[in-house]
Amino acid sequence: MSNHLLSQEEIDALLKKDPAPRDVTSGAAKLTPEEIDALGEIGNISMGTAATTLSQIIGHRVRITTPTVSIIDKKTFSRDYPIPHLTVEVQFSQGLEGINIFILGERDAYIIAQLMLGQEPEEEFELDEIRISAVGEAMNQMMGTAATAVSTMFDKVVTIMPPLVELVDFAAKDLEDILPESAVTDIVKVSFNLTIEGLIDSKIMQVLPISFAKGMVETLMGPTEMPSPAPTRDEAPRIEGTPPQPASQEQPLVVQPVQFAPLKPQETGGEKGNMELLLDIPLQVSVELGRTKRVLKEILALGVGSIVELDNLAGEPVDILVNGTLIAHGEVVVIGENFGVRVTSIVGLQERVKTLQ
Repeated sequence: MSNHLLSQEEIDALLKKDPAPRDVTSGAAKLTPEEIDALGEIGNISMGTAATTLSQIIGHRVRITTPTVSIIDKKTFSRDYPIPHLTVEVQFSQGLEGINIFILGERDAYIIAQLMLGQEPEEEFELDEIRISAVGEAMNQMMGTAATAVSTMFDKVVTIMPPLVELVDFAAKDLEDILPESAVTDIVKVSFNLTIEGLIDSKIMQVLPISFAKGMVETLMGPTEMPSPAPTRDEAPRIEGTPPQPASQEQPLVVQPVQFAPLKPQETGGEKGNMELLLDIPLQVSVELGRTKRVLKEILALGVGSIVELDNLAGEPVDILVNGTLIAHGEVVVIGENFGVRVTSIVGLQERVKTLQ
């Protein structure tokens, strides 16, 4: 797919630096220096957590530098970046309203896919459907943690839809087809330097409409003017020119920690027990046959008739869990037409603690 020689135009595009940022304070859809700083901070925190997530899932050290924010014309974007790129469309479903696109180089996306599949990158490469799906899963996890970071920053729940991944040649497809916004040609571009130890040292871009960028900044910075505080109940309204009335004196509140009666399983010293208050609480009981770990490539290869080998040996006791906590071991039996479990041993406190480690 990409084993052809690069043309002179493609080589020039690779060597060409980012187009100089336009005057971000000009035009109707301007961004102030404060808004640019806020966008940079949002990108810095969200992509920092995304880099940590990517590092954990591919097993390599990942570093994403502080972003650079600029305004570009989406009509000329295809002219400046004609070589095929992988686009990742992220749509917000709660907390924010908007869409933004992440753009990775074709080679960078291939390397991330190979690492996701547990394979070493090769010189000749092709971004087939499996590898595009692998990059999509990586970006899904990265953007999930980024949304969590944004939720903390904005102090509100922010969620995203599963990202849509597509390989795009900007020489044949205009950015307007991917990121439409009527009556506005300028968009915000946030550039990050992405490095993966010894494998990738290039750029990853985020493009988004100016209206969405301004909405995020508004959510982060809040209203520019602080409303006048409403008078408290201790402050009587006064007419202009009259001296303020003193507030009434109130006794301080006395706060004490609440104390609950201990649970008693049976009558003790003539007192009736209260443990029966909890006896009707429903609990989830499950039986675990065994576990195993597989790389993403093996999971994608699963189909009807596939056999997954577990870590438990045949005939070994199964685990009985209550609300996800191991409480006993047992053996599988048949009761009529249903399966059942006969308890063979109860798990002690030490073994329960060991399962949590």
